[in-house]
Amino acid sequence: MASEDTAADARLTRLGFGDPRAAQAVLGPDGLRLWGRDGPVDAGAAVIVAALTQTPNPDLALGALGRLVDVAPKPAVLLAALRSSAGLRERLLGVLGTSTVLGDHVVRHPRGWPALADDRIAASRPSALGLREQLLTAVGADATAAVADAVALPWGTGGARARGAGDDVLDALRTAYRAALVRLAARDVAGEITVDDVAAELADLAAATLDAGLAIAVAGIEPDAAPCRLAVIGMGKCGGRELNYVSDVDVVFVAEAPPGGDEAAALRTATRLAEGLIRACSAATKEGTIWPVDAGLRPEGRSGPLVRTLASHAAYYERWAKNWEFQALLKARPVAGDLALGQDYLRVIAPMVWSQAPRPDLVADVQAMKKRVEGAVAPRETERQLKLAPGGLRDVEFSVQLLQLVHGRADERLRVRSTLEGLERLAEGGYVAGEDADRLAEAYRFLRAVEHRLQLQRLRRTHTLPTEPAALRWLARSMGYRDGSRGTASEALLAERARHAVEVRRLHEKLFYRPLLTAVSRLPADAIRLAPEAARERLEALGFADPAGALRHLESMTSGLSRRAIVLRTMLPVMLPWFAAAHDPDGGLLAFRTVSEQLGGSPWFIALLRDSEVVAERLASLLSSSRFVADLLSRAPEAVGIVARDAELVPRPPSALHEEFGSVVGRHEQAEVAAAAVRGLRRHELLRIACADLLGLLDVDEVGVALSDVSDATLAATLAVAERHVIGVRGAPLDVRLVIVGMGRLGGREQGYGSDADVLFVHEPIDGADEAAAAATAKQVAEELRRLLAVPAPDPPLVVDADLRPEGRQGALTLSLSGYARYYARRAAVWEAQALLRARVVAGDADLGERFFDLIAPVRWSPSFGEEGIREVRRIKARVETERLPRGVDRHRHTKLGPGGVADVEWTVQLLQLQHAHAVPALRTASTLEALAAAVAADLLTADDADVLRSAWQASTAARNALTLVRGRQHDVLPDDARTLAGVARAVGYPAGSRADFLDGYRRATRRARAVVEKVFYA
Repeated sequence: MASEDTAADARLTRLGFGDPRAAQAVLGPDGLRLWGRDGPVDAGAAVIVAALTQTPNPDLALGALGRLVDVAPKPAVLLAALRSSAGLRERLLGVLGTSTVLGDHVVRHPRGWPALADDRIAASRPSALGLREQLLTAVGADATAAVADAVALPWGTGGARARGAGDDVLDALRTAYRAALVRLAARDVAGEITVDDVAAELADLAAATLDAGLAIAVAGIEPDAAPCRLAVIGMGKCGGRELNYVSDVDVVFVAEAPPGGDEAAALRTATRLAEGLIRACSAATKEGTIWPVDAGLRPEGRSGPLVRTLASHAAYYERWAKNWEFQALLKARPVAGDLALGQDYLRVIAPMVWSQAPRPDLVADVQAMKKRVEGAVAPRETERQLKLAPGGLRDVEFSVQLLQLVHGRADERLRVRSTLEGLERLAEGGYVAGEDADRLAEAYRFLRAVEHRLQLQRLRRTHTLPTEPAALRWLARSMGYRDGSRGTASEALLAERARHAVEVRRLHEKLFYRPLLTAVSRLPADAIRLAPEAARERLEALGFADPAGALRHLESMTSGLSRRAIVLRTMLPVMLPWFAAAHDPDGGLLAFRTVSEQLGGSPWFIALLRDSEVVAERLASLLSSSRFVADLLSRAPEAVGIVARDAELVPRPPSALHEEFGSVVGRHEQAEVAAAAVRGLRRHELLRIACADLLGLLDVDEVGVALSDVSDATLAATLAVAERHVIGVRGAPLDVRLVIVGMGRLGGREQGYGSDADVLFVHEPIDGADEAAAAATAKQVAEELRRLLAVPAPDPPLVVDADLRPEGRQGALTLSLSGYARYYARRAAVWEAQALLRARVVAGDADLGERFFDLIAPVRWSPSFGEEGIREVRRIKARVETERLPRGVDRHRHTKLGPGGVADVEWTVQLLQLQHAHAVPALRTASTLEALAAAVAADLLTADDADVLRSAWQASTAARNALTLVRGRQHDVLPDDARTLAGVARAVGYPAGSRADFLDGYRRATRRARAVVEKVFYA
């Protein structure tokens, strides 16, 4: 016999019972008679035992079932129903195995179990009016009149009155409340209702309970008390219809005297009614308690009067309410009492939430309150807190509420109470990315479901995961997790919770601390809505030259119901001051319209603007500051993402450029297509450099190096395309080696945005090749390269200028190494030696390039350069200034040829190189600034003079670059019109309103440099 008991114990243990002896006693012949010597007595008993083992706590469920059968009026009927009804097994045993308190209630009121057997409760849920009728009937109130009217006027006007206010009535209310809670929980644990519907039904049940509590309060009022109207406004989760199983029910009371009544007396009655309602719901009786009614969200909090008139509420919110109080009003909803008065309250108070005027520090206040909430969590509970800790429910709720408060002033669709509905509306409106909203909603529902199950265990108000293994396992099983090959049910629950917590926190920080929220919250509502008249006036005030045209752009971008239009309706008012801060807001707005229309509804573009104030502000500033940038972006709008992070604006190193440019050449066989792809990459890199320049992330020296590196990569890649094309035309390998030598600013790695690529083409026949044939091939390759880079395209042109070759334009486009040797040995002019100072290999055969530099070294570093050469250099410079300086131009505003400008400094440095580089190796550099430093080190120039020349060269070069950025094409003369000059000043780093300071500084730098040039260059 002992061995049989041991076998039965083992089997019950395997089924999941923690106390097999107790389980056997309840299931066996002396108990439910479901378990025999060999297991379940029949098929019906087997399904009951199986259902018990699937509950969160089989021992708890079985113990409660045994007690229920003991007290049930007809136990055989109950057991028969359990055998035949799967729905009853899931609902009843699910409740008994999930909640000790609700299980005790079922046992204490055994006549209630048949309500769980009706499968129709799985398909329909009780209405709010139906729940009201049930609870009012339970306390003996005239439910028919109160419910039919749907407006319970509690005193003196036919409102509901309970049969009394004693403990028996309070017990009746608690019994009816728990019975409704059991029916709800049964459907919940059986998976027949969603977590959203559970929360909504709990709120409806709470509203019904408040009405029944008010009926009890009415029964306790003296007959001669002054009549009044009293409305109960649900706040928080009750108002939002997203209540927990166990939670304080937040309310606000508003009262009025009947027409002609005594207001003070009415308020005294209303206060007694409110106090009676609170006691009716909160008091402890033999049937327990329901939940506390919390009126702490009323004006002035707990120190303020419990009940106020509607006028008193309005006066408080108009004058004294803080931002958090308006946040609380987001969820206000009439739930009990005089619902008509409750609707009057909403009509008066709700508009204040969506005030037309910007509310000072709204975003900062809400964010500060959120930090205080997090700070209230004990560190030891952070990992277990579902509500207040990072990644918890409050992260989602605060994110949604803040976005509603900021954007709901202009978008009425956001004025909803429920967190999940608010999240859905925010996604529909484009204020939150759809994917982000889906992830937040999924996590929120998971966390709410865990919170519900946690509270169901003992009907306690808790939001903290248990640490005891048994309690955690109970919770995990109630959520549907089971032990498996990947771990225990508890481990699976904790892993899922950790995953959601990380995702919620990430998205909360992304949305809740988005800087753009602050900017939007400070705008007046008419600016957000962009009403035509208000918008036109604002555009004029901001400085738009064509407000009517700007308004057309705004209307085009914000009309319609597309996500892009919705987002831009919110963002453009914030961006307008950023457009206006630059010199050409009209052009910037047009360029932004072009970019946004080309990108259409691209989700990534909308998300980029919506989620990053940095991107929005930078984009507005760049487009209004630079026609060069606007043109580049209009041709390649997909590149807008590079402005998001400073790391994206760092110029790429030459190796990375050559690798990418070379790779794109390999992906396209047709020469024109490959060259177009190369030019597209160049356009992207030019945009990167221009944006970094305008944003102050690069100095003028770094800009020159970066632009030259891009030109190098462009020439190298296009040379490869040209060579491949010529090979295809010839049908044979090339018979020549070719190298491209950079000259001028390209050679010195000092290019500007509008600089040509000054080059020399040098070739050499491959061993055994005919020189004439090789020369023809080299010319063919060079011409093809120039053609490919000159094909009309939407990209900024890179003009390949070979005019510095021997005999200039009259000479051969490309010359062999031996041809260069013969020419420079016999006919090299001083200007050619000077030009060769800046020679540098940029593409092609490196070995041939080295031999070319060996060849030209004696020419450019000649020890025989003397007085005659000096006079020739001075003569040429004078001729250049005379012939190339445009007529009618103020020479002092010419950044290149004007006194103290780029040419003055470069010619002075180059003259020092021609004179001394044969003896001072450090002067043998193509860089102007490096040569200046070398001249100081060799005592050829004082440090002060070098500083003056350096400053003037940098100022002139920066001004030339700025002119190109502002006007979109190469310009050398500082403008006369104040607006463009202001744009140039801002582009070189001067603050707004400093164009005069910029011009004075430029003139001072160049004037001082001209004095040094007179002393050093002209001696």
